[in-house]
Amino acid sequence: MEAPILFISSIPNLLSFFIVFLIIYLIAYFIIFPSWKPKLRPEASSCIISFFHGTPAVLIAVTSLLADPAREFHAPNTPFQNLVLDYSISYFLMDLTHYLIFYPSDVLFIGHHLATLFVFVTCRYVVYHGAYAILVLLILAEVTSFAQNTWTLANARKGDVEFAAKVYGLLSPPFYVFYSLVRGIAGPYFVYKMISCYISGAADNVIPRWVWVSWVIVVVTAISVSILWISNNWVELYRERGRKFERKVR
Repeated sequence: MEAPILFISSIPNLLSFFIVFLIIYLIAYFIIFPSWKPKLRPEASSCIISFFHGTPAVLIAVTSLLADPAREFHAPNTPFQNLVLDYSISYFLMDLTHYLIFYPSDVLFIGHHLATLFVFVTCRYVVYHGAYAILVLLILAEVTSFAQNTWTLANARKGDVEFAAKVYGLLSPPFYVFYSLVRGIAGPYFVYKMISCYISGAADNVIPRWVWVSWVIVVVTAISVSILWISNNWVELYRERGRKFERKVR
C-alpha cells in the first residue's frame, strides 16, 4: 500500500512541474522560435526546457545530497531527494511527449527517456532507497547540459547564422573536453563504485537485486552511447579542422 500512497501524495508535485515544463516549451515554440524552420523549432524548444531542467537539477540535487549525512548507495531517500526525483521525472515525461509527437521514429532517444524514467520511478516509488546513487548520476549527466544545449542550438543554425557558426566553432573543443572528462572518466568511475557496493550485498535488504542490476544496465548503456557520441564528434571536429587547414593552404 505504501507505493500507491506515495505516488498519490506526489501527484501535485509531478503535475505542477510537468505544467511548468509544458508552458516553457510552448513559450519557446510559439514565441521564442516562431521564425525558425519547422524541423528545427521542436528541437530548439526541447533545448529550452532542458536549460530549465539541467542546471537547476544539478544545483538542487547537490543541495539535497549535502543535506543528507547518510550518503551511501543504499541509504533511504530523503523527502528533499524525492522532490528532486519528481522534478526530473516530470521533465523527462515532458520531453518524452515532445519526442513521441515530433520524432516518433527516434527510437534511441525515446528508449533513453523510458529507461531513465524507469530508474527514477523505481528509486522513488518502488524501493525508496538509492537516491544518493541516482542523483549523483543525474548530476554527472546534467552538469554538461548547459554547454550541450547551447552547442546544439548553435549547431542547428551554424549554416545560416554567422554568430551561431562562431559560437559553434568556439564552444565545440572545450565542450567536447568537458563532456569527455565527465562521461568518459567521472561517470565510469562512479558506476564502478556503485557496482562494487551492490555486488558486495550491502544493499540487498533494501534494493532487490533485479532493481540495481537493471539500474546498472541502463547506466552502463547510457554511458557507452555517450562515449560513442562524443567520439564521433571528436572525429568530425578533426575532419572539419582538417578541411579548413587544406583550404587555407590552397
